[in-house]
Amino acid sequence: MSQLDLACEANVSTRHLSFIETGRAQPSRDMILHLAERLEIPLRERNLWLVAAGYAPLFPERSLDDPTLAAARHAVDLVLTGHEPYPALAVDRHWNLVAANRAVGRLIAGIAPPLLQPPVNVLRLALHPEGLAPRTVNLAEWRAHLLARLQRQIELTADRQLLALSEELARYPAPRQTGRPAMTGRDAAAVAVPLRLRVGEHVLAFFSTITVFGTPLDITLSELALESFFPADAATAEILRAAAATPSS
Repeated sequence: MSQLDLACEANVSTRHLSFIETGRAQPSRDMILHLAERLEIPLRERNLWLVAAGYAPLFPERSLDDPTLAAARHAVDLVLTGHEPYPALAVDRHWNLVAANRAVGRLIAGIAPPLLQPPVNVLRLALHPEGLAPRTVNLAEWRAHLLARLQRQIELTADRQLLALSEELARYPAPRQTGRPAMTGRDAAAVAVPLRLRVGEHVLAFFSTITVFGTPLDITLSELALESFFPADAATAEILRAAAATPSS
C-alpha cells in the first residue's frame, strides 16, 4: 500500500503520515493502533509497534489452557466436533496442530510416526515425502497453494520460525508438474483450490474454509485458525459418512 493510499484509508494527511515515518512527529497510541488496523498488522506486531513508540503493549497473550480462554477453547471444540464426519482442525501461528476432529485422524492414519510427534506441524505433515504428499493427487497445485499462504504470513509478520519452515518445505522433493493443469468440464467451474487425497482405493476431493475469531483482543486467539474441509463431490461425502459410521477396530 502506498503512502497516499494509507493516508486516504486512515483519514490522515500525507504530510502528517510522512512526519511519523521520518520521526519528525510522535504518533499517539490511538494513531498507532489506527494505522496498524488499516495495514492489517497482526496483534503481536501491534504490541511491538506500541513498545517501540514508548507505550505499554495492549494485547495479552495467554495459553488456550488459561481459564480466561475456556469459552474460546470450548467454541473451538464445538466447531471441530460439529463439522464431523468431515475433517476440521485448528492450528496456531506456526501451523502447529492445536486440535482436530476424528475425521482428520482417519485421513492421516499410517503416516510416518515422527511426523505425528507433538508438536505436529500441519504444513510439514502435508508436504513431507513421508507424510501426505505421496497421497495427494494434485500435489503441485496444493503445494503451491500452501506455500503461497505461508509466504503471505511471512510478509505480514517477518516471523523467523515461519521463514525457517518455508526454507525447510522448499527443500522437500517438488512434483514434476509445474503450474496448474488445464481444467475441463465440471472442474472448469471450480472457485477454490481443491485437495485431492488418495485414501485406500478412493480419491477424496475437498475444498476448505478458514475461520478466525472476530475482533480478538488476545494474541493467541488472533493467531488461531480453524480450517474446515468440505467434500467437493457426492462420492467423497458418502465415503466420509460411511467411515464415520464404521466402529473403530
